[in-house]
Amino acid sequence: MLTITDLSLQRGGIWLLEAVNLTVQPGQRVAIVGANGAGKSSLFQLLLGQLSPEQGSVSLPGGCRIAHMAQEVAASSRSARDFVLDGDHDLRRMEAELAAAEERGDDHTVARIHGELDVHEAWSASRRAEALLRGLGFSDTDAERPVSAFSGGWRIRLNLAQALMRPSDLLLLDEPTNHLDLDACLWLENWLRRYEGTLLFISHDRDFMDRVATHLVHFDQRRLELYTGNYSAFETQRSERLAQQQAGYERQQAKIAEIQRFIDRFRAQATKARQAQSRVKALERMERIAPAHVDSPFSFEFPVADKVSNPLLSIRNGAAGYGETVILDGINLSLLPGSRVGLLGPNGAGKSTLMDALRGESTLLRGERTTGEHLAIGYFAQHQLESLDLDASPFLHLQRLSPRASEQSIRNFLGGFDFHGDGALSAIRSFSGGEKARVALAVIAWQKPNLLLLDEPTNHLDLEMRQALTMALQNFNGAIVVVSHDRHLLRNTVDDFWLVNDGRVTEYDGDLEDYERWLADRRKDETEAPRRESRSNTAGSAATAESAAGDGENAEDRKARKRAEAAIRQKLSPYRKQQTALEKEMDSLQSTLMTLEQNLSDPDLYADQGKQKLKELLSQQAVAKSRLADVEAEWLDISETVETLEAELSF
Repeated sequence: MLTITDLSLQRGGIWLLEAVNLTVQPGQRVAIVGANGAGKSSLFQLLLGQLSPEQGSVSLPGGCRIAHMAQEVAASSRSARDFVLDGDHDLRRMEAELAAAEERGDDHTVARIHGELDVHEAWSASRRAEALLRGLGFSDTDAERPVSAFSGGWRIRLNLAQALMRPSDLLLLDEPTNHLDLDACLWLENWLRRYEGTLLFISHDRDFMDRVATHLVHFDQRRLELYTGNYSAFETQRSERLAQQQAGYERQQAKIAEIQRFIDRFRAQATKARQAQSRVKALERMERIAPAHVDSPFSFEFPVADKVSNPLLSIRNGAAGYGETVILDGINLSLLPGSRVGLLGPNGAGKSTLMDALRGESTLLRGERTTGEHLAIGYFAQHQLESLDLDASPFLHLQRLSPRASEQSIRNFLGGFDFHGDGALSAIRSFSGGEKARVALAVIAWQKPNLLLLDEPTNHLDLEMRQALTMALQNFNGAIVVVSHDRHLLRNTVDDFWLVNDGRVTEYDGDLEDYERWLADRRKDETEAPRRESRSNTAGSAATAESAAGDGENAEDRKARKRAEAAIRQKLSPYRKQQTALEKEMDSLQSTLMTLEQNLSDPDLYADQGKQKLKELLSQQAVAKSRLADVEAEWLDISETVETLEAELSF
């Protein structure tokens, strides 16, 4: 049992909690929600002993084993599998003790530790680690790759896998679905529902909370309010309370009217009975829970574009990929004003590749891409946050786009994104990931696009901002193509789904529930397929794994195999370093191109006095695109070599 008694906590002179009490029973799965900065992560630091309260106490049962998900991981040469296995501290301790006992010839201790390893089921540890990696979207060959070879988002997935690997009585997860795709989210939900300990998790994903949580704790005005049930139950209870407050009545009605307009528009346009039925139920639920968000600090819209074309964009007989590698073929699609499309598909199937092809990037290897005369694309992806000017304020970002706009109009617009007063004028360098994402969305909305391409737009956004984004997209009159693991957003903003799978893009005749069943069947087929037994790099677990496999390999064979594997890894090392360097250069070039695209949007460049500057920028853009194409081609060659060598390690 977790007990918090009369606890008060402050950070930086600001009180986060005052005289709060909370009891969490064993086995409960508790979602923790509240505004950014309310103190959710600080509560975790308290439980981990990294913070001390000003008064009160936190009590946990004696011997309680706590596992938590780290938010960062340093570059390391350890393989992904070993990194995940490191989460099981007891396993690593026993392996170290076994190695020491074997070295000094202590047969009695060796026998004892082998017994402990057997009780600990060490023989299955590598297989369990690989299952976690597969569930979170890693390929089988990724298990051998060093941690340093993965990008920041994939390293966070490794942190999550390591936390799940550790045996625990209390599991603390802070935003576990950030950087996950929909497939990995569904897998994680099932894993957590089977977890036998007590779970506390911070999340802004309402569908994830609905599936996992048995209780919810709300940070509200320096208090902790415990609710029984999932997030939907919390919304209903909170709505009933807030609906009684007369001060918020008019705002509630305005929200409901917005939702009703979308319901009416959707019912008029729906063409698929199954999706229509699912959508109407979801929207009716939104109407019921609208009062729960009456005090949201966010209220914005995507303004209507000045001009529109029909169609906005089409691709015929297209193929998309990188260099000579085709990932998607036979692409035939059109986007009309009012198209609202969600992209579904397994991790790595090519959703982001398709998004880049829609944007007109070099991923479109062949085919005819036709754009309307007045096409104006608003594109959002997480890597775009890196291209923001860290020394500029939200106000300056918009002013650069529209130098003639009045100061008050810019301030009013930014207010809808909760940038007020000094916050609108502060450099974004110190902003959180969520605040930077709001700046990026504000920049997109300010430019009045008629086609929105959104790649995981809700990462780092809190619940209220996600709700505001959902409302803004509902009322957007242009076309939308969105990739997201946030099912609430998908369910309430798109009319059609496209499935990206097996090298094709096809219309998906089903809803998200159908897609979840399709994924479950697909995963079941993969699980039942024969798999190669994995081998750990550590002596103790290697011995148990090989014994379990029953492969009959003697000591001399093992030594020869390990020597051969070491030679391959030595050969792999320089290629992997080159691969990492090329990936960094590609990221840098992409950022450069983003900056150039932003600079080229300045209307002053197209006046007579800006022609020279325009010429320079276009020249820089051409050089960067040419270099990016060369680097991508080189990266593909290196990656092919790496894959070939990694395949040799698999046998």
